[in-house]
Amino acid sequence: MSAGGDIRARLQAKALELGFDQFGITEASTSADVVDGFRSFIKEGHHATMNWLAERLPEREQPRTLWPDARSVVMLGVNYGPKDDPRLLLDHPELANISVYARGKDYHDLVKKRLKAMARWMVAEYGCDLKVFVDTAPVPEKPLAASAGLGWQGKHTNMVSTQFGSWLFLGAIYTDMALPADAPHRDQCGSCTACIDACPTDAFPAPYKIDAGRCISYLTIEHKGPVPLEFRKAMGNRIYGCDDCLAACPWNKFAQASAEAAFHARAELGAPELGDLVGLDDAGFRKVFSGSPIKRIGRDRFVRNVIYAIGNSGDKSHLPAVERLAKDDSDVVRDAAHWAQQELGDL
Repeated sequence: MSAGGDIRARLQAKALELGFDQFGITEASTSADVVDGFRSFIKEGHHATMNWLAERLPEREQPRTLWPDARSVVMLGVNYGPKDDPRLLLDHPELANISVYARGKDYHDLVKKRLKAMARWMVAEYGCDLKVFVDTAPVPEKPLAASAGLGWQGKHTNMVSTQFGSWLFLGAIYTDMALPADAPHRDQCGSCTACIDACPTDAFPAPYKIDAGRCISYLTIEHKGPVPLEFRKAMGNRIYGCDDCLAACPWNKFAQASAEAAFHARAELGAPELGDLVGLDDAGFRKVFSGSPIKRIGRDRFVRNVIYAIGNSGDKSHLPAVERLAKDDSDVVRDAAHWAQQELGDL
């Protein structure tokens, strides 16, 4: 199915009407450089324990492997820019630092709702077939977004936009329509290495390459066991994700705070006290993080992270709580508690 005329203008207007901040179109294919990058990432073991990345690599390499009928991809972006630099909380060890994207409601729900609305409109207007994706399928969102002109993949491997800096949620619509493609965005990182220099665990072996096994976002969210000792001090008070490389990008000077209320920090997650989080049992955890992406890591992994932050805080007033958790049912919680006791000088 092909389409021409003013279709791009109509699609863009509809996307903006539905609340998307960026829009672009690209062919349903990726370049040889993108494919080589994915394969090197897996070959070098930089995916750590995220085996699903290797298992469905062919679909990540080429959109048509996932859906052979795909001819074009509509890429959409939603700004989630914070009001303040998220690194400010790093100077307050008594507080927990949660990644900006997880301080509000789960973005998957909001972005997918808008994608489905866009998809229904496209089907009604053009009779096309399509599929929508938001971070839940083997889709090369960032390379496709760069190809569609939304921005470029910076040296931190994340998207950078001249309008929204490093703060974009991405959604993709694969369609069987042959749509007019936009020009890809040129790389505008230049000689800057601010993002690489900002990483507390040296997770970038080279510009445009990341070793997930060293990344605090991976360690606090995806990694299920005890965090390796070499990274625990560097975690500081980061208990869910890390924004250091994103926040360091100079292009953020052009970024705007998100106008979407759902992405604004919930009162209890903007700057929570470590002491208010460390005592959560499973039921309490589920209640506090209902509707939050944090809920998916479960109570044990979350409390593990909080205990590491307590160990880094130097605050001995947390010792009674830590001592109780040294007898917790969870192996990772007990391990973290014993480490924190040592750090706080109780052993």
